[in-house]
Amino acid sequence: MGTYGALAALGDPTRRLIFERLTAGPLAVGELAAQLPVSRPAVSQHLKVLKEARLVRDEAVGTRRVYRVDPAGVRELRDYFDDIWAQALAAFARAVEEET
Repeated sequence: MGTYGALAALGDPTRRLIFERLTAGPLAVGELAAQLPVSRPAVSQHLKVLKEARLVRDEAVGTRRVYRVDPAGVRELRDYFDDIWAQALAAFARAVEEET
């Protein structure tokens, strides 16, 4: 899915909220659903999208699936924003130099 898939996944407010909750630590689907105004099946669907976008990963813990932020996917997203920021700063520096 890549960076654009991750951005699209985070474009949904509920998925963004789920992702933000997981930045505080791993949670099971039921724990997430208890904190949100959506059903457990809806949380599962949102987690599936976040997992496909490589923003979260899951593991079996007993009979539950526990989700956590996927550092590799977040690193890709951060690298993308770092590149955009570097380009913006370079463009700003060029604009300043052209004015002087």
